[in-house]
Amino acid sequence: MIDLNFVRQQFPALATDEVKNRAFFDNAAGSYMCKQVIDRFNHFFLEHKVQPYGFYQTSKDAGDEMDLARSRLAKYLNVGFDEVKYGPSTSQNTYVLAAGLLARIEKGDNIIVTGQEHEANSGVWRRLADHGIIVKEWHVNPETGLLNSDDLDDLLDTKTRLVAMTHCSNVVAEIHDIPAIAEKIHGSDALLLVDGVSFCPHGLPDVDALGADVYLFSTYKTFGPHQGAMVMREHARERFEPQSHFFNHGNPYHRLLPAGPDHAQVAAANGMFDYFDALDAHHGGGDDQERPRRVEKMMRRAEIANLQPMLDYLAARNDVRLIGPKEAEIRAATVSFTSNQRSSSEIATALAEEGIMVGAGDFYAT
Repeated sequence: MIDLNFVRQQFPALATDEVKNRAFFDNAAGSYMCKQVIDRFNHFFLEHKVQPYGFYQTSKDAGDEMDLARSRLAKYLNVGFDEVKYGPSTSQNTYVLAAGLLARIEKGDNIIVTGQEHEANSGVWRRLADHGIIVKEWHVNPETGLLNSDDLDDLLDTKTRLVAMTHCSNVVAEIHDIPAIAEKIHGSDALLLVDGVSFCPHGLPDVDALGADVYLFSTYKTFGPHQGAMVMREHARERFEPQSHFFNHGNPYHRLLPAGPDHAQVAAANGMFDYFDALDAHHGGGDDQERPRRVEKMMRRAEIANLQPMLDYLAARNDVRLIGPKEAEIRAATVSFTSNQRSSSEIATALAEEGIMVGAGDFYAT
């Protein structure tokens, strides 16, 4: 099991007077930064806050820190260095992608968007209907909120260019079988874009094994800076018109960045991987190549063990409705429920008075 004392020591916020006697369960909205990220920020601002990739040593060192954050991101996600980028946020990244896709598809083409999406992976695609693109909805079951992959068969056709879906909803929390869905989508020559914002706080996935053509998440949900991370697989790159300055169109990293990245935030993202590496080393470590998958499995095992008793408790009550699966193995450790006695905001307020920090609402998954 994970050494929780060690974990808590990595997060300075948990030792402050305001938080130390409370339980933080609001990670669907964002996470505290680990100390390694804070240290990386301090280091970059003190020593390397200059224009990177220049001719003098400090500038070269700044660029090297940023490149290291990309190479480590690529390693943890098991994709190529030129296939990852950091952007302002996941919402901004999807906004740019939608503009890039619109320039490469035609009126009458269609895209598919699920009814489980966070607004970051919904509104930008649905607005393409204003430009003559047909937007099809992959509906959720109205009773359970779940998606049925068989429903996708009737939606896919030769004019489908993209399917936008979440890895797991930040309300329903069911973890979708992305590899099986990807195989089905690629059979129609469409691209699969997966929003991993709600999944990645529970372990960074092997994106190559998933089969997603585009994968996105927010690093402030994974203990890091407030920015977005995106994988664009090489084979999918030309499906999107460049959105960068003209002189960056040939650069795989910059071609979908309308402006330059935040240098300090990119460099500080190294702290996330410093933390994951330290977590692995503290629990025995081993082969460095296997570390990303080992850390993912370690976090997942700990979550399942703690999550199942809570799901059992909520599912057994007759005054609340648990949303999503009852089995911890097939859902993320995000738990949503409603009560027939009190409003969700009243419950969140009451829990706050007991030192339990939670959120209420749909977290933009309207």
